[in-house]
This record gives sequence, structure tokens and C-alpha cells, in this order.
Amino acid sequence: MSRPIFISAGEPSGDQHGAALLKALRQRDPGLSAIGFGGPRLQEAGAHLLADLTAHAVMWFSRPLAQLNRFVNFYRMAVEAFRSQRPRAVILIDYPGFHWHLARAAKECGIPVLYYGPPQIWAWASWRVKKLRRWVDRTFCWLPFEAPWLAKQGCPVTYVGHPFFDEAASHPVDQPFLDRYRKTRPLLAILPGSRDQEVSANGALMLRAVVHLRHKVPDLHVVVAAFRPEQANRIKTLAESMHLPLEVFAGKTPELIQAADGCLAVSGSVSLELLYHEKPTVIVYRIGRAAYHVQSWFRRVKYITLVNLLAFGGENAAELAPCDQKTPPPEEALFPEFLTYRDCSQEVANHLERWLTDMSARNAVVEQLQQLKARLNWQGAVDRAAEAIDSFIMASSRPE
Repeated sequence: MSRPIFISAGEPSGDQHGAALLKALRQRDPGLSAIGFGGPRLQEAGAHLLADLTAHAVMWFSRPLAQLNRFVNFYRMAVEAFRSQRPRAVILIDYPGFHWHLARAAKECGIPVLYYGPPQIWAWASWRVKKLRRWVDRTFCWLPFEAPWLAKQGCPVTYVGHPFFDEAASHPVDQPFLDRYRKTRPLLAILPGSRDQEVSANGALMLRAVVHLRHKVPDLHVVVAAFRPEQANRIKTLAESMHLPLEVFAGKTPELIQAADGCLAVSGSVSLELLYHEKPTVIVYRIGRAAYHVQSWFRRVKYITLVNLLAFGGENAAELAPCDQKTPPPEEALFPEFLTYRDCSQEVANHLERWLTDMSARNAVVEQLQQLKARLNWQGAVDRAAEAIDSFIMASSRPE
């Protein structure tokens, strides 16, 4: 029996991308086996999981420290697998921090390390590129401006395109549910994030924006696309405390995005799903005052939303002016964005009101999103990535 590959994803989005990649790799090699870390989608795709890493998605500083013992155990599991099963390659998907440790351990065991969808080191803390150079044999990047930037830093890199469009096109849709909400107008969809801490930090802000918006759009219908049932319950409880009528669903994100006239979303990879479905969106990301000032020291780019970087940066997005210059005002972005520690709910509501009440304003944004999608030309990215990764693994497995 041939040696497995080791694949690791720490976020729900990475779990989705890893599952799509694994399926494409197994189409090329039906006998391929995989072990590693991930979530339910990677497991469904046939990976033998050492642990569900997506259940412990963390960010910033205090949360990882609080789970330090758990991550030490995950690391030990991985090292044991590297030594006992000698994977043909280790494939990492985003999730910096923990994945740097896995990359180093794999290299020390003589196992090739591939990064599929690297962390956004071009956006903040760019000194981390040294780790990519030292511990990663090849990076397969998703964004058009990543490849030239990483190549300049001396990293072996292949641009394959972002896999999300392929995944969105193949996602099964609950058609009766979608048809039901397509008849509801005007419809605002709220996407409060996939991490528990994102929901906690942004939920109240997003609902306050709805309160403001209802004064201007009294017939507004609001739906919330929660990632997990427990997060849906948290939003329901919060809405009830604010006497705010809305509907909350878990597991219906694609349908609610497709049905909506406009969206309010937490910053993250969901912005690409919103681009795919051509939905005018306001992006928010509320963090603490201290974290806000810390990120201002490390962030290099003007925008935090990928759609805005792709729309206005093009191939040079990673070279945008550092943010010691003021971030452009929200109205200058394709998706108005608010990275903030303050209450910006009234400003958020003002942007949404325009799209929900002025069809010409909404259509103008939709047209820009259509043009951006056509320019990116990401269809077929998963198959390109599988072909490139399979070729690399085959070449590295040949005897000298």
C-alpha cells in the first residue's frame, strides 16, 4: 500500500478547500489515501482525521494561548504520523501559527511540504515570509498578486487560482428554500462569521445596524446565515433581547446569499462567495481597541477584504501603500468595509439603505462584480491545483 499524504486545515473554509482538493487528487489517483487534520468535509472526502482542528479555530493572541495544551497534543500526533507513516507530502491550507510548526517538523523528517492557499503574509507581518522560504518546498497560491510577490521573496510558487468558484458551482442547493426567499423583498442577509469569537464580537453591531435600517426601510426582511446551530441560537437570543424580528438559519448560507438583495458580512473568505453570487455587501470586523492598534502596526495593505484588493489592487495589490496612510473611506471600496473597535452601525445602515431602496445604485455594484469575476477567470482552479500538486509529489517521490 502506498504511503498517504498528510493534509491539514484549521478553518471551516480550509476544510472545504481541502476536501475539494482531495477529491480532485483522488480522481487522478483512486488509490490515494490521506491522513491529517481538518473537519467534517475533509472526513467525508476520505481523509482519516487525527483530530477535528476546525472545532478549535482561533485567532489573535489570547485564544491560542488558552488552548496551548490542546495544540501541543495535536503537534505530537502529527509528528508521530510523520515518523510512523512517512507521508509522501504534507499539504497545509492557510491557518498560520500551528501550521508553521507542522511545516518545520515535516522538513526535519525529510517530508516535502506544500502550502495550498498560503497565509496572507503580504498583508500583515510580512517578515513571516522567512518561514515560508525555509520550511515550504512549494506554495500553490490562489490570488493573482500573491505569486509575483512571493517569487520576489525567493519562494518557489505556482499560481492556480482560487478554488472557491469551482466549489460554489458544485454546491448542492435547497431549491424550494431558495425559491421561498427569492419571493421576499427587500431581503437583507447577515453573515456573522464562522468562528464563535467573530459572532460574539460582531453580532450586536450587525443587529444594531438592522435597527437603524428598519427606520428607513420598514418593510425590510432580515435573515441570518449562521455557521453552526449554537451560533444561530446565540443570534436569536440577542435579537429577542433587542425586540428585533428576523429569521436565523444554520447551514443555509449559499441559499440566503443567492436570495438576498444585499448582505452584511463579517470579513473573511465569505467575501468571495458574495463576489461569486454578485451581491452588494458591507463588510464589518469589530475588534478590541488594543487589537485595533496592534494590527495597524503589522498590516501592510489598505483593504482587509479580498474583493476590494482584487478590484482595486489587481496584480499589484500586495504592493499597496502601507496603512500608515489612512485607510480609504468605505465609499471608495467596492464592498464598503469597517475594521473598527467603535460602533459604526449607523454608517453601515446608510450604505445598505442605498442598495435596498435604489435599484440603479444596486445594479451599478452588480455590474462591477460581474466584470471582476470575468477578469479573474478562476474556473477550473481545483483541477489545476490537483494536477500541479500531483506532479510535484510524483517528481519528489522518484529515486535520485
